[in-house]
Formats: sequence, C-alpha cells, structure tokens
Amino acid sequence: MRVGIASDHGGFVLKEQIANLLRDASYEVVDFGAPHESPGDDYPDYVIPLARAVAGGTVDRGIALCGSGVGASICANKVAGVRAGLIHDVFSAHQGVEDDDMNVFSLGGQVIGPALAWELIQTFLKARFSGAIRHQRRVEKVKALELHEAAR
Repeated sequence: MRVGIASDHGGFVLKEQIANLLRDASYEVVDFGAPHESPGDDYPDYVIPLARAVAGGTVDRGIALCGSGVGASICANKVAGVRAGLIHDVFSAHQGVEDDDMNVFSLGGQVIGPALAWELIQTFLKARFSGAIRHQRRVEKVKALELHEAAR
C-alpha cells in the first residue's frame, strides 16, 4: 500500500517517527513534507499536495498532521474526493473507513504521542470500506455535494 504523509512544524516530529514506522512495516511512504521543522511553515503547503495525491489515486491513503490535526483535516477536506477525519481514538480510526470511506487520517502531533498515533494509524490502514448499502448511499451523497459545489 502506498501511504502519503504530510505535516507542518506542529506535526513534524511525529511525521518523521510515523514515516519510519510505516517503512519498517513495509508500506511504501510518499513524504509530502515538510522537509524539516520550520516554525514559519503552513500546513496547506504540504497537506494540499497530499490530498490531491489521494484524490488522484497516486497514493492509496493519506496521513495529515499539524499541531492539533484540525487545520490539516479542514484543509484536506477542501479537495474533492478526499474524506478526511480528525482521529484520536481507535473506534473512529476504523469506523471512519468502514462506514464513511475515509481516505485521509488527520492527527494532532501535539495532542497524541507516538505509541497511540502508531496504533491509530495501523487501525486506519487495515480498515476497509464495508460497501454496505446505507454507507454507500451516504458516500454518494457526499460525492454529489462535491460536484454541486464545484459547479457553483
């Protein structure tokens, strides 16, 4: 599985730790930056390319980090085809994929430590969309909303 990862300075240290753990677990990692910890950087500069790669199929799933995870999640969700969730618990890490076809996992680098972050990310990456009729119907409504908003 190809996994994209991106962060600003607020999630940089955790991004580096997670990227190494992903590689050690035999995931192909595409790092969208930041290339180094710089307090003046901005999460959209890294999260938008990640989100576009997920939406375009260049990577299978994405992990977006910032200090709280909120900004990265908001930013990723501006890209059509992305369904990002701010995740800080195990249930949401798999349920977001199983029910909502979440394809970008957002996390706060200053909120969650590396051990829990790794557990959550493994859960996210192992989860699969259920395809249940009610869940598919809801995802289709979200896709229709994206098309409608893009046409406005």
